[in-house]
Amino acid sequence: MIRGYKRVSLIQRIKFFSPLSGIIPAILILVMSGCATVGPDYLQPRTRTGSEWRNDLKHDPSAREADPQTLAVWWTTFNDPELNSLIERAVKGNLELKKARSRVREARARRMAAKGGLFPTLDASGTASQSRSSEETGSGKTVDLFTLGFDALWEVDLFGGGRRTVEAAEAALQANQEGQGDVLVSLLSEMVLNYTEVRTFQARLATAAKNLESQKETYQLTLWRNEAGLIDELAVQQARYTLENIRSQTPALRTGLEQAMNRIAVLLGEQPGEVHRELEGRKPLPVPPLELAVGVPADVLRRRPDIRRAERELAAQTARIGAAKAELYPKLKLSGSIGLEAFGLGNLFSLGSRTMTGGLGISWPIFHAGVLRQNVEIQSALQEQAFLSYEAAVLTALEETENALKSYAEEHSRYKSLKETIMAAEKVVNLTREKFQAGLTDFGQVLEAQLILWSFQDQRIISQGSLSSGLVRIYKALGGGWESWGLEEIK
Repeated sequence: MIRGYKRVSLIQRIKFFSPLSGIIPAILILVMSGCATVGPDYLQPRTRTGSEWRNDLKHDPSAREADPQTLAVWWTTFNDPELNSLIERAVKGNLELKKARSRVREARARRMAAKGGLFPTLDASGTASQSRSSEETGSGKTVDLFTLGFDALWEVDLFGGGRRTVEAAEAALQANQEGQGDVLVSLLSEMVLNYTEVRTFQARLATAAKNLESQKETYQLTLWRNEAGLIDELAVQQARYTLENIRSQTPALRTGLEQAMNRIAVLLGEQPGEVHRELEGRKPLPVPPLELAVGVPADVLRRRPDIRRAERELAAQTARIGAAKAELYPKLKLSGSIGLEAFGLGNLFSLGSRTMTGGLGISWPIFHAGVLRQNVEIQSALQEQAFLSYEAAVLTALEETENALKSYAEEHSRYKSLKETIMAAEKVVNLTREKFQAGLTDFGQVLEAQLILWSFQDQRIISQGSLSSGLVRIYKALGGGWESWGLEEIK
């Protein structure tokens, strides 16, 4: 203990504020012993789900066992370095993700502001003034006045309104963090889907170009044979419409390719056209892996950021009911100030210039025409809406996953059938050509067989792209991807 210093208890100090010396210690004892917290305490909702998916992937024996590591970096299963690079650039440059990060910073600041409301406020003030009274009514002297002081105010959180506000702000921050994860999941899937579209359109354009050159040769051959009198005009026109039919497909394919490339640029946070040079080189379609990490429905509810966000929004709204109810009860404010006051600057810091005031205020809303109670009703209705939004998010997640599994399984069957169809169509083309050369059929059947074969080849490419896209939609429905980056690691 420092020499000459006399320990003074808190109660002894408070006795300075007479006649409140008996009331204030009792209030402080009440506060220190714990205050009531009005409003409902949050209980996380329990959602019952099935033990397995209705649309199981029968062709995949490992589909029931979820692999968290695979889900975290699911896009790497396509084994495409360029796709991996685009993903990394998108996470750094995407504007929607930047906006989501900004919302997290806003929510964090709101939480800190809410916590600040639980503590006393302290303000400093100082004045320097000069006044002169009238010689007719006063002394006619000039008087200088100097003041310096500190004012403190504390609203005691008797009924937990402030604590409920902090609780709501904390849950809102967590909801925004989950929202950031939800944006990330959507970004990853959109990038892979559009990249798959680019490679699909490129493959279709290459197949169309190959068949177009073949049909040009066929058309030229029919012209020569018609001039030689070996075939009639009907065969020439059939060759012509087959050629033009293939040619007519190309503009739509080029448009789709352009749109997919532009979309990738926007996802990267760049202007349309910026990525055309690096994507114009044709590459094979991303090949879906043979094994899928699906798991059980309960895993989806724990993993998907949109469900987690809805649950946190429900928690925040539940806390706001308590904050609204606290407005119905009395408010207690403790105030005090200490300062210095003197007529001369040299005397401002003397012992005799000290001033002190203290006070206690209690307010209780008696009549507000039902506004406060209606606000409680409003917050309760908003809580019900938040709960229904949570339930809707759960159902949407289950629906998306079931649909994605069904679509992928059926597309897998379609792709296998198309492979068999093309093998048969190729044989038909060869047989009709042989029959034409033997004079057993007309040239129109050869052209028709070639057109059908090209159509099946195009459908197979589309189906292959749909398989890759279907796998992407499964991983998106499962909520995979955001764990690999970490919500706090994205800067």
